[in-house]
Amino acid sequence: MRPNREHATNTGQTYMVTSATWERRSLFRNERWARLLIDTLYHYRGTPYLLHEFVIMPDHFHILLTPKTSLEKAVQYIKGGFSYRAKKELGSNMEVWQKGFSDHRIRDAGDYLGHVDYIRQNPLRKRLCERAEEYPYSSAADGIDLDPVPQGLKPILVDRTYGASEGAPFQSKTSQSEAAAAAPAHNTSRKIAS
Repeated sequence: MRPNREHATNTGQTYMVTSATWERRSLFRNERWARLLIDTLYHYRGTPYLLHEFVIMPDHFHILLTPKTSLEKAVQYIKGGFSYRAKKELGSNMEVWQKGFSDHRIRDAGDYLGHVDYIRQNPLRKRLCERAEEYPYSSAADGIDLDPVPQGLKPILVDRTYGASEGAPFQSKTSQSEAAAAAPAHNTSRKIAS
């Protein structure tokens, strides 16, 4: 028996969300359908969620978003909003989506970057293009406007070894050389990668 889904109501978290079409039909091979889903993403962007990355594959989507409401409500805007518009604008009465969605809460900056790479490389892995920027239904394409990287992610710590920096400009050459002689040859410290 499957446990009940815990509702993600923490609006400060970022998630990778995946949802598939009903019976995995390749609805988004059709350019009108794919463009309408992208238009739906941008129509709701900013109100129920921030949009960081996305890819529309032939039978599913991956989206990196930060909900401003509950995660469930944000996905409802995307899937429900698209279904409504597909019926109205494309004249479709068919079932579009499988029920539910899968999500992964982004833990830190490294996790975020890994999911960005996964989203951008997905069309390449499925041989839909040769370069990520060539796939028109992805945030990797040219001219796509996205919300900035969430600031609340834990940074990646990277070890760096580098020499002592020069002294401040107002120090005399004598003070700089005395300070350099007193300092160890190499200084190892941890720097936050951006």
